[in-house]
Amino acid sequence: MKEIRIHGRGGQGSLVLAQFMAIAALEDGKYGQAFPFLGGGGERRGKPIVAFCRLSDRPIRTRSHVHAPDYVIVQDATILSEVDVAEGLKQTGSILINTDRSVADLGLDQSSAVTISADEMARRILGRPIINTALLGTFAGYSGELSLAAALNAVRSKFPGELGEKNARVVSESYHAFLKESS
Repeated sequence: MKEIRIHGRGGQGSLVLAQFMAIAALEDGKYGQAFPFLGGGGERRGKPIVAFCRLSDRPIRTRSHVHAPDYVIVQDATILSEVDVAEGLKQTGSILINTDRSVADLGLDQSSAVTISADEMARRILGRPIINTALLGTFAGYSGELSLAAALNAVRSKFPGELGEKNARVVSESYHAFLKESS
């Protein structure tokens, strides 16, 4: 089982990202689970929140928060100064951060972190900085835990029509951008 913790701010779509990942797991013939933690006033727009996702080849019976994630996704790099996002990260774990800064600029270990400017890509394609689909595509390309086809199907199932196609384009471009950048 792979466990993912997503750090974001209220209103950024952290739970929607976790849900996309769980739906994509189902599309890939796996099991997925997604849920938020909104305690401590985090339900207010702009406050730090956490969402969790689990992906597995077997049914998932665990229902607790993710304390030792395989992956951490950070939707807003300003959270790095407020929250220890690497807390509990497995030794083999990795962190995906939405920022236009490099991993070195952030002072993080380059072997366990990667950055993407999801804001820029979302603005260019969607006209707004709605970043969860860009992070979904990057996560799929980076981790290999989800197929591109499954991620595309997950997005299209939630957003039919033109909006779904624009979001699918964001997923596809972010997936391929990561693969191109890493080769």
